[in-house]
Amino acid sequence: MTQIKKRTTASTLLADKQNHRKHVWLTAYDTPSATLAELSGVDVILVGDSLGMVSLGFDSTIPVTLEHMIHHTAAVVRGRDKAWVVCDLPFGSYQQSPEQAFESAAKVLQQTGCDAVKIEGGKHMAATIAFLSERGIAVVAHIGLTPQSVKKFGGFKKQGGNPEAAQVILNDAQAVSNAGAVAVVLECIPDDLAKEITQSITIPTVGIGAGKDCDAQILVWHDLLGLSEKNPPFAPAYSNLRDTITQTIGQWADDVRSGK
Repeated sequence: MTQIKKRTTASTLLADKQNHRKHVWLTAYDTPSATLAELSGVDVILVGDSLGMVSLGFDSTIPVTLEHMIHHTAAVVRGRDKAWVVCDLPFGSYQQSPEQAFESAAKVLQQTGCDAVKIEGGKHMAATIAFLSERGIAVVAHIGLTPQSVKKFGGFKKQGGNPEAAQVILNDAQAVSNAGAVAVVLECIPDDLAKEITQSITIPTVGIGAGKDCDAQILVWHDLLGLSEKNPPFAPAYSNLRDTITQTIGQWADDVRSGK
């Protein structure tokens, strides 16, 4: 297990890419989880709007609000020391205009102390990314399968499976890189496409269901630890804490009921 030696920044992430050092991203949603992630050697903690599905009981990320994200991101920041913390801007908080995105991002940065915001969308969001970047905000882009667009996609389906769709995603990657994003998440796209993108743009790529050739990998906390009822096919569980927790609580409950 490798612990972080120094504070992670946007500059160190870029240096990692240039020096072919893979970095590790993980989602977290509260203070103790952030502390444990950092103690385990995680470089970047993403407070994903996935919290809506794994922590708040929603069936998608769409109901998550900016207030939800600020509440959880502030908790994560309180639990980190050297990790870089990224906050998802939720659905409806940035798509209307670059000005709306700036207002949301500024509120997040001021009220949480996090380091960057993440927004979904490729070429059509390039102007917004440039607007934020020019005003000193670190932006992580997110292309491929974008969960906030699940109603449009008709489900959580792999993207870029034919040459035309792959070219669109490649164009998206180049657009967000040129616009000033400091990194880009590639979700659920073919491995060879992710490799091509990683080799063709200057900013780090962060893969989830996008093969091993990305500059970094990210998983959702609950999927990695085996807490989810069912994992996506591209998100392996490295433990089975769901069974451990239910067995532990069940044993205690039996002891209580028996008077032990």
